[in-house]
Amino acid sequence: MPEGTGVDVQELDTDQFVLSIGPQHPSTHGVFRMNLRVDGETVVGLKPVMGYMHRNHEKIGERNTFLMNFPFTDRLDYFTSMLNNFGYALAVEQLMGDDAKVPERAEYIRVIMAELNRIASHMWSIGFLLNDLGAFFTPALYAIEERELILDLFEWAAGSRMMCNYFRFGGVAFDLPPGWLDRCRAIVSDRLDRKIDELDRLLSENEIFKDRSRGVGLLSREQAIAYSAAGPVLRASNVPYDIRRAAPYSIYDRFDFEVVTGTGCDVYDRYYVRLLEMRESVRILKQALRDLPEGPILPGKKSYQIKVPAGEAYSRVENAKGELGFYVVADGGPTAYRYHVRSPSFINLTALETMCLGHTVADVVGILGSLDIVLGEVDR
Repeated sequence: MPEGTGVDVQELDTDQFVLSIGPQHPSTHGVFRMNLRVDGETVVGLKPVMGYMHRNHEKIGERNTFLMNFPFTDRLDYFTSMLNNFGYALAVEQLMGDDAKVPERAEYIRVIMAELNRIASHMWSIGFLLNDLGAFFTPALYAIEERELILDLFEWAAGSRMMCNYFRFGGVAFDLPPGWLDRCRAIVSDRLDRKIDELDRLLSENEIFKDRSRGVGLLSREQAIAYSAAGPVLRASNVPYDIRRAAPYSIYDRFDFEVVTGTGCDVYDRYYVRLLEMRESVRILKQALRDLPEGPILPGKKSYQIKVPAGEAYSRVENAKGELGFYVVADGGPTAYRYHVRSPSFINLTALETMCLGHTVADVVGILGSLDIVLGEVDR
């Protein structure tokens, strides 16, 4: 109140209480629960509660044969089946050595599938971030349209839209069917750039979106490193770390692309980093489709049982959510002796409380959406 009015305004006394959001709640992106301690509308504490979807993935991976485990990796981050296959294949291929040397054509097909999958995941992430911020479903439907076209390509090549089970040790399960490359080139060249431009034009300067996301959910560069944040969450805090550049795998060192970073360290920059990353994925796709050679897709004949020498290996790939790692120990038998997954969705949740303190309950929903978690990967 202005001075001199004679009106004495005192702040309302409030009690702190614990508010449970989830696990059955549309804004927690699956069966995830947050115990918030709030003072009025202000968050003063947050505890993530996980485990509602635990499927014993790693113990099952020690029971399955090495080849049988591919379709189980599909179900980790179930939006990025191809990228999950990629990480697991690289770990076992390290152990197999020259017996699983990937032919050139298969290397290019792997990169094409991985980058298509990254775009599909980021499209979904952007659509549902806007959903969490209150733009109910219209942005999501705009984004999902392109994802559906990409899933059509996956279904055509692998036989399945989401649980693709497409990679194999030393290559891929099937060669690309006739007409697939023409359809893929048309989508990459004619549609994806225009759709990314459209999302950029409709969302990036929207004043309501900026009000809800600028300065919200801050995670400084130092905090992001300390919490081992990964992927767009890390790069939005101005850390230019991308596994495809920092520790190149497959044939990523042949492609010209930039590691996208943001300086705002907030919800807006996490959105914008994903938007710009889609542009870089399109750049990679254009190069891979241009240079795709003829040749075999496996180093030998297709096998339904493989011999993995004793040893241990760790592989990591740049998944859509961040660094996805697979640790495999083999004892010479048909199954892994030890198998462990480092999932970026789980790691990124460790910083959630830090990002939410001092914000309102409504902001917490948007901050969680900006992490782009998938519970199949969080709980495993």
